[in-house]
Amino acid sequence: MDAMRKQLDVLMGANRNGDVTEVNRKYYDRDVCRLYLSGLCPHELFQLTKMDMGPCPKVHSLQLRKEYGEAKAKGVDNYDRELEDAIDRLIVECDRKIGRALKRLQEEDAKAAIAISVTEVTQSPEIIELSKQIKEKMNEADLHDLEGKTDLKIRALELVEEMRTKRADLQAVLLLEAFNKDRASLPQPIPAQQPAASLPPPDPRTQEMINEKLKKAEEFGEQGMVDEAQKALEEAEALKKLTPRQEPVVDSTKFTAADTDQKLRLCDICGAFLSIYDNDRRLADHFGGKLHLGYMLIRDKLAELQEEKNKVHKERVEERRSKERSRERESSRDRDRGDSRDRGRDVDRRSRDRDRHHDHREYDRNYDSRSRRDRSRSRERHRDYDHRSRRHDRY
Repeated sequence: MDAMRKQLDVLMGANRNGDVTEVNRKYYDRDVCRLYLSGLCPHELFQLTKMDMGPCPKVHSLQLRKEYGEAKAKGVDNYDRELEDAIDRLIVECDRKIGRALKRLQEEDAKAAIAISVTEVTQSPEIIELSKQIKEKMNEADLHDLEGKTDLKIRALELVEEMRTKRADLQAVLLLEAFNKDRASLPQPIPAQQPAASLPPPDPRTQEMINEKLKKAEEFGEQGMVDEAQKALEEAEALKKLTPRQEPVVDSTKFTAADTDQKLRLCDICGAFLSIYDNDRRLADHFGGKLHLGYMLIRDKLAELQEEKNKVHKERVEERRSKERSRERESSRDRDRGDSRDRGRDVDRRSRDRDRHHDHREYDRNYDSRSRRDRSRSRERHRDYDHRSRRHDRY
């Protein structure tokens, strides 16, 4: 009931019956879901599955998400780290589950199971375009919900479901082609013998495996895992039809493991078991299931958050480098101005030195000229004195 009530709240609003008192909240209040504000709340992904977390105990509001987006753009708050940690824990747990399943199957046979890279096998231009359109329609539905256009929101969500179904069908066809190639590489089964009037009872080892499969089918049925229970029953029926073999027990074990477990494959997105003998309808149900879609959403969201974080980090590095280059240019200009002032002072100093040198040389020339004139006058005075002296001696 809580899950259904939550879904109705998402479609029509919490006050759809007019009996809810509106509370004036802010996006940073304690009772507001920060994961929802950042774009994805895990509580909404796995409803009515074995991974159901129940309804989220905190408030989901598109109006508060819009206010948070505006604040985030201004650099006020950022809850992306909390969302990244939450969904990273879910992915780590899923990958650990895949690893345990592979190890358990490989203990029986080294080729009992492999992890199919669904992301690589089921990628095509048409599927990529459909995924892009689904994301745009989801944003459009949120916008209609924010504007109170319930009819348009419901129509947008219906289109989302149609596109998801189409995408699942295309993915199933691509995966089925990969399974067909995988099946061709398996050992060919022994040609069927003519059916006898009555099948002989299975050997003890085969009967033990049949009982184990039936027990698993019963456990899966109690847990509500219908597909897994049906698959276990089919495997039990296949074991019942096996005729007793005369080989040693060891060889019989190898044969049964190769004939039954080797057909299992693991989805690398959600960890579900897939059979290479599944038809396209069963594979399409897997791709359209809430479990697969939920894990696909959180993996895509984690990649988006990491890409955004790397982009912000790169912008900060570029900004820091730009500031460093700016400081280096400013420092270089200061050094150039200092060198220019030094060169100007050197030029002035050399000019003054030349002027002083020129003044000294001019002084020396003037001094030499005066000295020569003084010596000339002195010689003339000396000659006049001698001449006067000789004349005085004659008289």
